[in-house]
Amino acid sequence: MNAFLNLYRKTLAWPLSFWVKDNPIPSHPIEELTLNIEQPIVYVLPYTSQTDLVVLRKNCLSLGLPDPFQDNRIEGKVLPRYVFLDEGHQFFKSKGAKKETEKIFKNYLELHRTLPDLDVQVVPVSVLWGRSPGREDKGLPKLRLLNGLQKTIAAIWFGRDTFVRFSQAMSMRYMVNEYGEDAKLAQKLPRIAKMHFAKQRISATGPRLPNRQAMFNKLLQHPAVLQAIEDEARTKNMSKEKARKEAKKILDEIAADTNYGSLRIADRFLGWLWNKLYQGIEVEHADRVRRLALEGHEIVYVPCHRSHIDYLLLSYVLYHQGLVPPHIAAGINLNFWPVGRIFRSWGAFFIRRTFKGNRLYSTLFREYLGELFHRGYSVEYFIEGGRSRTGRLLTPKTGMMSMTLQALQQGQTRPISIVPVYVGYEHVLEVDTYAKELRGAEKEKENAGLVLRVIKKLRNLGRGFVNFGEPITLNTYLNQHFPEWKNEDQEERPLWFNKAVDSISHQVMVNINKAAAVNAMNLTGTALLSSRQRALSREQLLEQLESYQQYLLNVSYSDDILVPTAPPKELLDHVLGLDRVGILIEKDNFGELVRLERNHAVLMTYYRNNIQHLLVLPSLVASIVLHHESIQKDLVIAAVEKLYPFLKAELFMHLPLEALPEKVERIIAELHRQQLIKLNENVLSINRPRVRALQLWSAGMREILQRYLITVAILLQNPTVSRSMLEKESQSIAQRLSVLHGINSPEFFDKAVFSTFIASLKDNGYFDTAGEADVAKLQGMADILEHVISAEINLTIKSAVETAMDLDDIESE
Repeated sequence: MNAFLNLYRKTLAWPLSFWVKDNPIPSHPIEELTLNIEQPIVYVLPYTSQTDLVVLRKNCLSLGLPDPFQDNRIEGKVLPRYVFLDEGHQFFKSKGAKKETEKIFKNYLELHRTLPDLDVQVVPVSVLWGRSPGREDKGLPKLRLLNGLQKTIAAIWFGRDTFVRFSQAMSMRYMVNEYGEDAKLAQKLPRIAKMHFAKQRISATGPRLPNRQAMFNKLLQHPAVLQAIEDEARTKNMSKEKARKEAKKILDEIAADTNYGSLRIADRFLGWLWNKLYQGIEVEHADRVRRLALEGHEIVYVPCHRSHIDYLLLSYVLYHQGLVPPHIAAGINLNFWPVGRIFRSWGAFFIRRTFKGNRLYSTLFREYLGELFHRGYSVEYFIEGGRSRTGRLLTPKTGMMSMTLQALQQGQTRPISIVPVYVGYEHVLEVDTYAKELRGAEKEKENAGLVLRVIKKLRNLGRGFVNFGEPITLNTYLNQHFPEWKNEDQEERPLWFNKAVDSISHQVMVNINKAAAVNAMNLTGTALLSSRQRALSREQLLEQLESYQQYLLNVSYSDDILVPTAPPKELLDHVLGLDRVGILIEKDNFGELVRLERNHAVLMTYYRNNIQHLLVLPSLVASIVLHHESIQKDLVIAAVEKLYPFLKAELFMHLPLEALPEKVERIIAELHRQQLIKLNENVLSINRPRVRALQLWSAGMREILQRYLITVAILLQNPTVSRSMLEKESQSIAQRLSVLHGINSPEFFDKAVFSTFIASLKDNGYFDTAGEADVAKLQGMADILEHVISAEINLTIKSAVETAMDLDDIESE
């Protein structure tokens, strides 16, 4: 029988090697699941299937995992390396699979009681043949128990969509230590594994897809929608039937129409697209999301928004991480022929730019979103509202977050977890359009022609990055920060609600920045833009890249950031190999110069801004030391503490103020280790041989400090100036400064950054209750700023402020 079984497996292995692609989840299970291959492993499969076993073996061998066909030999005892939980509809059945598995587990447990150093790892593994969840009106897909012929057809049809899902190992040593002599322990292990497989199936396929019209009919009967329809009919003097038809039309405009077949086509297309565009997509911390899915959480993905392909990239990544692609809130501007219909079949639902004055629309959208949560679909939305043109995170728009909390209030039974996602690129797909827009051109409306033009220009765009940040479980967050949330009358909007929405939205942005991905492009751009001439010798550039790398590795911003470990030369060569980055190599008698073309400088600030928050504190320390030449360490820490609240608010930084002194100490120690500064007892001073590197570090704060001084100088001249006028004058002076001093950063005179700074001044007590500026406190900040800004810039700001005040006086007269 064993000889015939081995022959059967070999016969299966040959065609499966062609039909079935290796798709392990996770892609590196030894590292990601922290498996110890020095200890025995037992693979647990949900039901008897030689085909599944052959596919498992193929993946194990490619991953460096133990061969499931080989037995475990422990102290002279030979035990199988795999077990089946249940029988399947197979030719070779494991008769009495359940009892056989219990017997095998019992033998392993006995060995643990006599061998204290033994720790067998029980690894649940399922082979997913296709990922269709089925539809509500057609029942569940019959993917669980396939007979031999069905499995052959599945192998041909779903070969590229077959995933081998490795789950977190169960430690037999832990089980023995925890339950001791429990005689039923061997029976408990299969039950635990069986429950796990049921959860795993749901996490991989999701709930059944809805009957769209049946969902519409249900939503149209909701009391809030009925009331909105009645109000619509009354205010617009129309019949209720006509208002109901309008409501149904709105739902048809909003709702997704997900189709599994379309998702499979999308997977093929996107796989081709990424291979054309990028040299690889790096994915980190997906285990966080898989864990939430297995625990039954309602998952809301909230990525930063860099490019239109963010929608596609995240769905593609999630699918290949063994998770369900989410329903995606897409702007109505993307609902154009033929893309809109395609996106809708991939799970997109469309949202208008504003709901203002349209109660029927806002009610329908809110109830539709609540219905998605109620049915257990994961959801994705972009909290920034639109794509960032500056490379920084934008101020969050809280509408969708508000609706998410409303769904929680309305009795959502499953826990809701917000998953912040950092999405980054070494080169954004819309590189050409962004460059034009950053130079002042009008935004081009999305249309099919634009899409075709972009795809036609397929080129080498480097690497893409998807990093899943620290999740925020809403129930837990509200219990910690707003404990009164459970006690309020849910029929009215409680007092805590808006504060909670703002707080969670802000925390999402903080967690996105905590998961930033540093890459060769944004490091190189940061270094070149730090030079006023946008040029460095190759040696100086490589030295600066290494300095950035060493800092990021030794004084980590957070545990979640990604830092490249390749040598600086490889990083630079990689950037130079990308298409259209605008970096030139020039030679003179002294060697090679690396120069950034002027017309690419604005776009390069986009990539620099992706990671600016990671480098802003060492940049500030470097700037203070550079401009003072010699200064007490305590004074440096005090100056950083004075400015940090504004940096924290502007750049969504996570470090609490009380942890700042220790962080600054570590920064000083690292700059000293790199010999950029001298540290003599408690005095910091410039290390002259490395002053150029210190200047480049200092430049990272240059424009931020200049902006702060503009606003502070205006307030010192006119402490009672209105907020709107303060924003306007600050922006005007910044525009003048950018022209006079060649500042290319698009955010330098962005009204939004001035608005954030002014709000932070208010939050930190720089205005009294009547709205008048506290001159004494502002003068203390001005003294710091004036010392770290060049005399030339100081003079320009002072002159511009005086001129602006004189003009205001003339206008008031």
